[in-house]
Amino acid sequence: MREELTRAVTDMGFESPTPIQQKVIPILLDQPSDIIGLAQTGTGKTAAFGLPLLHYIDTSVKHVQALVLSPTRELCMQIQSEFDKYGQHIDGFHSVAVYGGVPIGGQIREIKSKPQVIVATPGRLIDLLERKALNLDEVRYVVLDEADEMLNMGFREDIDIILKTTPAREFTWLFSATMSNEVRGIAKRFMKEWKELSVTVANTTNENIDHQYYVTNHHNRFETLQRLLDFAPGIYGIIFTRTKQDCQEIAEKLMKQGYHVSPLHGDMDQKMRSKVMERFKNRTLQAIVATDVAARGIDVNDITHVINYELPDDPEVYTHRSGRTARAGKSGICMSIVTPREISNIRNIERIVKQKFNKTDIPDGGDVIRKKLFFYLEQIETALPKDDFADTYQQMIHERFEDMEKDELIRRLIWLQLKDTIDSYSESNDLNAGFGAGKERGSAQAGSGWKRFFINLGEKDGLNTEKLINFIHESTDVEKNMIERVTVRDMSSFFNVRADAADYIQTSLSSKKYQSRKVRVEDAEQSRGPRQGGGGYRGGGSSYGNRSGESRSYGGGRSNDNTRRYSEKPEFKRKDATERGGYFKYKK
Repeated sequence: MREELTRAVTDMGFESPTPIQQKVIPILLDQPSDIIGLAQTGTGKTAAFGLPLLHYIDTSVKHVQALVLSPTRELCMQIQSEFDKYGQHIDGFHSVAVYGGVPIGGQIREIKSKPQVIVATPGRLIDLLERKALNLDEVRYVVLDEADEMLNMGFREDIDIILKTTPAREFTWLFSATMSNEVRGIAKRFMKEWKELSVTVANTTNENIDHQYYVTNHHNRFETLQRLLDFAPGIYGIIFTRTKQDCQEIAEKLMKQGYHVSPLHGDMDQKMRSKVMERFKNRTLQAIVATDVAARGIDVNDITHVINYELPDDPEVYTHRSGRTARAGKSGICMSIVTPREISNIRNIERIVKQKFNKTDIPDGGDVIRKKLFFYLEQIETALPKDDFADTYQQMIHERFEDMEKDELIRRLIWLQLKDTIDSYSESNDLNAGFGAGKERGSAQAGSGWKRFFINLGEKDGLNTEKLINFIHESTDVEKNMIERVTVRDMSSFFNVRADAADYIQTSLSSKKYQSRKVRVEDAEQSRGPRQGGGGYRGGGSSYGNRSGESRSYGGGRSNDNTRRYSEKPEFKRKDATERGGYFKYKK
């Protein structure tokens, strides 16, 4: 690769190539040929084709040598921006992005500056060709990025027209997340013998993503979304909707209620979409409400949550959505709001993407208040006031509150921070489908043969839903499908297990330690105080534990007399485990 590119890559801080880059770049640098690269969004495809493309660009020639097609304005702008970074040390290199939603006159003027590379959306490119503002007669390289998405958006005829206007084209590089019949048809019509390079494991998702789903009735879907947003006060995420209308309506309802969100969809003009993305990237917005097409151009590595307001019809779209989080080796959460009728859709997606989804309780009012309390306390603990703050204001503050006890001052400050949340959730309803208000949600379902447990481990111990399930499974040899309705809080958690295995699980876990902490497991019905206000604080004192392993509101956790009898039953010994329907998977 030319020295200027190597220097640019070093300046950009790249240390090692991604899998698709490892496969594509050496082949294209050694001897260019037609290729098909199959890889999911966010895997580094831009550098995979961009670096070889710039390696072959001749800056002494003043005509368009390469064309890159992308499905959306955001992705088009992103690719061109990356090209500018790759070519920062190449004298005379110039690329231009052309896309709809902005006046065409400015783009025509940019084209007259004789760029070597054009990055374009199909519709705007055809508009420029019809105006004879652009000539592609001498283009040697054509890249189709996100080819499957361009075809899904109805650009097939446009792609055909564009490729027919590149008579000097020698090489076509097609990149796609999937190899559909439509994508293969493009390849057969316009490519020579191509090399197919794939780094995808068919329909799989990132292992660092915690897939959760929440079951509610249809009329509670929006309220459930609000509850999930309130339960994640530090969220930096994307809320996906199916349609542009839903996107706009949901965003407007959230904004009216004080959430820092904004819509992002195809009916917005380019200026507004660019402004939304700028606010999102600088974290002025806690989330954006987006359609699948509009989200294609989002390139952010720190997204903590993806929320599916509704499940997509296509499991591959779910993979694209969830892949927006847990990038660059980080972990993330993908939440899906479903109705009871849609649970079968969850099972279908699980089979196709080969990932287990965790059914999770919709938080109640007390859960939300505690979550916000811990978030606020952590903000105070980690705050770093400016050096001159104390010099300027400390005396004034001290004089104002010198007669007030410290505990009273803290209580008032926290009340001011949480007052609106407490007022909002003092009479909150239980949104979980199938459970009425005032009932212990998530407890053993009447007649269903399940039992609910409290465990003194939570997020402060580094656990999430998946990690807690794995801990229970590894500690008891109980199959994961026997553990349901997991709710992980800051300092404690709840989970359901089959009633016929409950005593065995309780005894097995109570003999374990997690990161040097003794594990305590109790019946959730006995551990919780009486519910009050349909979702406010629970009785029985404070509802969170201290870090010594003791909980202020939970009793002593006595062992059940049935535990020993259960564990001694012959049908539950190792040799008979399979005869019980495969509930247990013993280690040898």
